[in-house]
Parts: sequence; C-alpha cells; structure tokens
Amino acid sequence: MSTLARIKELEAEATAAISAAADTAALEELRVKYLGRKSELTGILRGIGSLPPEERGPVGKEANRVRGALEEALECSHEALAAAELQRRLEADRVDVTLPGTRPVRTGHLHLITQTRREIEDIFAGLGYRVLDGPEVEHDFYNFTALNHPPGHPARMLQDTFYIDPQSLPDGVRNEEGLPPGPRDVLLRTHTSPNQVRAMEVSEPPLFVIVPGTVYRRDTMDATHLPMFSQVEGLAVGEDVTLADLAGTLQEVARALFGPERETRLKPDFFPFTEPSVQVDVSCFRCNGTGKLPDGSRDGVCKGTGWIEILGAGMVDPNVFGFVRDGRYDPERIQGFAFGMGIERIAFLKHGLPDLRIFYENDVRFLEQF
Repeated sequence: MSTLARIKELEAEATAAISAAADTAALEELRVKYLGRKSELTGILRGIGSLPPEERGPVGKEANRVRGALEEALECSHEALAAAELQRRLEADRVDVTLPGTRPVRTGHLHLITQTRREIEDIFAGLGYRVLDGPEVEHDFYNFTALNHPPGHPARMLQDTFYIDPQSLPDGVRNEEGLPPGPRDVLLRTHTSPNQVRAMEVSEPPLFVIVPGTVYRRDTMDATHLPMFSQVEGLAVGEDVTLADLAGTLQEVARALFGPERETRLKPDFFPFTEPSVQVDVSCFRCNGTGKLPDGSRDGVCKGTGWIEILGAGMVDPNVFGFVRDGRYDPERIQGFAFGMGIERIAFLKHGLPDLRIFYENDVRFLEQF
C-alpha cells in the first residue's frame, strides 16, 4: 500500500472513531492515538525526508491536510461531548431548595480546664514568669524528701499517692548513677512542686517560674475531691524577694482571674516546704465580700464568711535550697516564695459550678456552655 493510500485509510479510520466516541476521556485517547508524538500520522510526517523526491510534496500536503481535518473533528466533537457531560452533572447535582436545610456541625473547642490553665499561664507570663513542665512519674526524692518531707514525716500521709515498681521501668531509668541521695521509690507526683528543685538545679537565680500539670492522690472522688487533677506550682527566688512580693503577686493574679475589685488576705497555715506558710483567700465575688446575698440569706459559696480559699503559699524553707545540687542556691544570700493552686478549683469557683466531677464526665451539655 502506498503512503498516500495509507494516509487516506488513517483519515477514514480516525473520523469514524471520533464520531463514535462516548465521552471526552475517550476522545483524548483518540487524539493521542492518531495525532500524538508516537502516532502513525506523525511518523509519516517525520519520515518525508526519506521518501523519493517526487513523493515528498504530495505526501506532505496530504498528511498535513488530514492532520488539520482530524484536529477540527476532535475540537467539534469535544465541544459537543463536554456540553453533554456538563448538563448531566448539573442534573445530577440539582438541589431541591424546598427541602429543609442541614444544620451545620459545630466545631470543637478547648475543655474548660485547658481554657483556665491557659488563662493562668497568660497572667503569669505577663508578670514575667516562665512556664515549665516536668515528669508526672516522679522520684520520691523530688516529690517528698527534697521538699522537706523526709521519710516518716507525717505530712506524707496527707499526700499518699500511687507507687510504681521501679523494676517495671526501663534500664536507663533504674540506673541510680547521678541521682541525689534518698529513697528510690518511683511514684505518680502528688503536686507539681517537685519542679521547684528540678528548676533550681538547671537555672541560676533569680528564678521566676510556674509549672502547670496533672497530679495524683489517693482521694475518694466526690463533689470537692478527685484522685487526678490539675495544679499550677509557682516559684520566685532572688536576693530581695519577700512575703510582701508574694502578697502583691497573688492579689494581682486574683484580680485578673476574678475581677478588678477583688481583695485578698493571707492567713497563717502550715506546709513542710515553706516557712512561714499562708492560706490565701479572695473576697467572695458572689456576695461581694459581705457573706450575704441580696435577699439577706447566707451565701453558700463563701459559707457566709465573705472569703473563699483559693491556694496555699509561703516563703521557701531554707532546707529546700539545701537539696539543690552544687549549692548554687545559698539560703544565706537568697530567698523566695512558692505557691500552688488547683486549676479545677479555680474554674469551679470562677464559674459557680456545683461539683468537680462534672469536668470529667464528658457531658456535652455541660462542655458546650464553655
């Protein structure tokens, strides 16, 4: 078969295939087959130079004519098929505007405990404190001994916790080299205060930090107690830090949390790792410190006293500085204060909630209110 005859045969074959194409995808396959770089027609055009001189003109002219005709046929067919496909999609995607609308799904949000924790962190960051973190699985040394709770101290009973068998921990954790002297019991921390000594071990004074996190105690779960809860520990150490600085700091924090009109008071208390120790109360934000509601009845939030306890605090006991390695915190030269507050308790009081357990019941009706 001559080259011209083969070109005419390709034209007839391609024209019939284009007319029978069912959709634009099939049309694209035909374009590649008959007009692509590896198509037979393209090969003929590239091989014109190898033909006898008398055949080059007629073959080139006919091949280019057929190529143009096929391109035009493909374009016309593509327009018709694309329009038909669009019409089918429009009909399939048609929306009945008379149907009731679908209520949008609400996006999630932070849990109230997390919101309160971040609010506390922002307040202290504004006062120049750094936010630190520490291990929840802790050594007895840091949790008790280094905080002036030596073995056998009665204060340990008030914070009885969950102990972990050291043999169940990885070898690298069981290795006692480099650990400070003292009991090697491993436990779930009862407060975030162990990070007082940990922070002082890695930082020179002055030091201003808070340590939020989860703590564990063997408490019975009831309206005001939980075996697992969140706490924020604070520590400020320097050469001229005094109890007056503690009072001013906590009053600023109380006003930021509960309102600018709030007042605070400090009452003597006892904590093994602070001396002197104080209980910090804030004036009741429900009765405005009067102890009575507008109808004259006794305010149940503050129990008629006009004050609500929010945290414990005090000046760091000099013994605690003695547990810091390398002796970089000389109790004759520096002093500081520490405090600890329960995040659940702050949220509990701030929002007037009736029961701490509601934070962990995952009741969407409650969570969506915040």
